[in-house]
Amino acid sequence: MADLVYLGYLLAAVLFVFCLKMLCHPRTAVRGNLVGATGMLLAVLFTVPRILEVGAQSEGTLFSKYGVLLAGVVLGSAIGATFALKVRMTAMPQMVALFNGFGGGASVLVAGAEMLHNLGHPVELSVAVATVASGVIGSVTFWGSLVAFAKLEEYKLFRKPIRYPAQQPLNAVLGLVALVLAVLCATNPDQPVLYWVMVLVCSVLGLTLVNPIGGADMPVVIAVLNSYSGLAAAATGFVLNNVVLIVSGALVGASGVILSQLMCQAMNRSLTNVIFGVFTVEEDAAKADEVYRGKIKATSPEEIAMLFDSARRVVIVPGYGMAVAQAQHAVSDLARHLESRGVEVEFAIHPVAGRMPGHMNVLLAEAQVPYDKLKEMDEINPTMSQADVALVIGANDVVNPLARTDPKSPIAGMPIIDVDKARTVIVVKRSLSPGFAGIPNPLFAADNTLMYFADGKKAILDLINAMKQ
Repeated sequence: MADLVYLGYLLAAVLFVFCLKMLCHPRTAVRGNLVGATGMLLAVLFTVPRILEVGAQSEGTLFSKYGVLLAGVVLGSAIGATFALKVRMTAMPQMVALFNGFGGGASVLVAGAEMLHNLGHPVELSVAVATVASGVIGSVTFWGSLVAFAKLEEYKLFRKPIRYPAQQPLNAVLGLVALVLAVLCATNPDQPVLYWVMVLVCSVLGLTLVNPIGGADMPVVIAVLNSYSGLAAAATGFVLNNVVLIVSGALVGASGVILSQLMCQAMNRSLTNVIFGVFTVEEDAAKADEVYRGKIKATSPEEIAMLFDSARRVVIVPGYGMAVAQAQHAVSDLARHLESRGVEVEFAIHPVAGRMPGHMNVLLAEAQVPYDKLKEMDEINPTMSQADVALVIGANDVVNPLARTDPKSPIAGMPIIDVDKARTVIVVKRSLSPGFAGIPNPLFAADNTLMYFADGKKAILDLINAMKQ
């Protein structure tokens, strides 16, 4: 039976690897997701024989042995199905942050329960170290993910970075205390109080680490926390001597670190600075009134339709506003209508447009936009000056020229899509409200920019009607 279980674990691990490979491209992402889910199902099914074996050796009724397990499966399945059916696409980043937190919290509780279970029995140092690692990483992940969720959901208290004097020294002290407690806990596995005190300190550390991080860097934070949850799961696998948990956790942890590094490169950020919330002060940043006063030029669907009549190349830049308005299908219809008139249409995709990597790719794929029309930032930027019209739909920070011109800006140095180099820029927004970074955008006041104030979906539908007339 043991050989069969390990063979099942190996099959599940192989499916996880193929899942990650297939998720790298929109064309295979859906199948990759199904492959990964199948691997997880196999991992769970092949773990059941070990659970039954342990249960058979214990005393009690059938319900007392397996009732909690069955209740957890039913409850977890119900919660997962509810999230899958009810959570809107624009809230996927929040859900990812929340699920990262759940993974970290589960690791803390499972490792703690195993420590209590082993009281009075000799514990190997490797298991004790793995238990401590689960507690440290899991508690930081749980509370850090809750703060990230609150920031993404834009709860009032968390809309802006929470910074305070001696922020970095406080984090250093908390980290040092956590390290001391971790050593004491690993060398004294028969003292569970040390474990829970360590978890408490690391929980505070999770809050203080994520609190100061600004909204513009939240996509990177989500990727980092995702890697943390994988590392916590891998450590818990060593605690439970569960091979598939070690493998899956390591895959998630490694892929999360790689993604975080790639995103930091795309945003010209230091991964260390993002994790520890180290940024320049922004008190001298320009105010919205100074940037916009007397310079905004509003437009209408009819005027834009006339611009498109003479356009030969149009670049569409989607952002979070398109996701909120659920305008992806209308945008796809606009692209097809323009192409039917002989206009070349491309979509410029910024690596962190929206609230997480691939957010725009998923929405546009859902609207049946061909994959070859989606151009990455590095590919589209060299040709932006050749675009007759750049149509920006709900994007803000990823097209903000302050990233190039203002070293005090929270997005300073972040590569952007160079829409300001197009002959004409049309920005579809409901208002002049700032993006997630909370700063004004000089693009809106540029000489070659026209502002189309309307809900994203309604604006595009009205534009299509104006073009048809």
